[in-house]
Amino acid sequence: MRDVLTVAGRELSSRLIIGTGKYETYAQNAAAAEAAGAEMVTVAVRRVNLTDKEKPMLVDFLDPKKYVYLPNTAGCFTADDAIRTLRLAREAGGWNLVKLEVLSDKKTLYPDMEETLAAAKLLIKDGFEVMVYCSDDPVYARKLEDAGCCAIMPLGSLIGSGLGIINPVNIRLIIEQSSVPVIVDAGVGTASDAAVAMELGCDGVLMNTAIAEAKNPILMASAMKHAVIAGREAYQAGRMPKKRYADPSSPLAGLI
Repeated sequence: MRDVLTVAGRELSSRLIIGTGKYETYAQNAAAAEAAGAEMVTVAVRRVNLTDKEKPMLVDFLDPKKYVYLPNTAGCFTADDAIRTLRLAREAGGWNLVKLEVLSDKKTLYPDMEETLAAAKLLIKDGFEVMVYCSDDPVYARKLEDAGCCAIMPLGSLIGSGLGIINPVNIRLIIEQSSVPVIVDAGVGTASDAAVAMELGCDGVLMNTAIAEAKNPILMASAMKHAVIAGREAYQAGRMPKKRYADPSSPLAGLI
């Protein structure tokens, strides 16, 4: 059977979503997306050229017919700014599936959950399908799902920090209570972090800096692809229980 990630009715074979920021060129970004096997890419509406044909355009390198574009609200610090940004994105490209993030401050880029929830409710009422970046708070995660968000995206750690999954217990709690996909968003630094997220039972992983700022982004993209697959298969296989004492691999009975 195909093991697919389904978000708002869209089926994706890849559970790795990558960003389109911090790369040296759009060409490098496209090569990384190919190496990652990604089928969905996030696009910062405020930062990526989508309309000025006099300058290099992202769509010339990452074909919107091949990749699901996920406009996001990076750089927005209020619900009003986020809503305005996504309405502009819908007018510019017809995108209805979006990633909402409303940040609290420039130092931590931690999500402002009160503003995030308010924005999510208004966007969903306006017909958007909202994938939402949030804290690893199970209570707010439940409120966002109850509001109608189509994917819950708790941070692994601070955006761009590379600290990995710092609160696996809360991530697991969010997974257990959610009936929509849970996708770790932010904080992944290397392949083992992505594998940990998937072994916890996450439905996917979203990353940007971990690939874009690697010494070899293309090779790192490939590593992340394999890490996500390995983590997913390990979760599906079911790990052995942890034990306090040794348990021999070979039976002790019948020894000579």
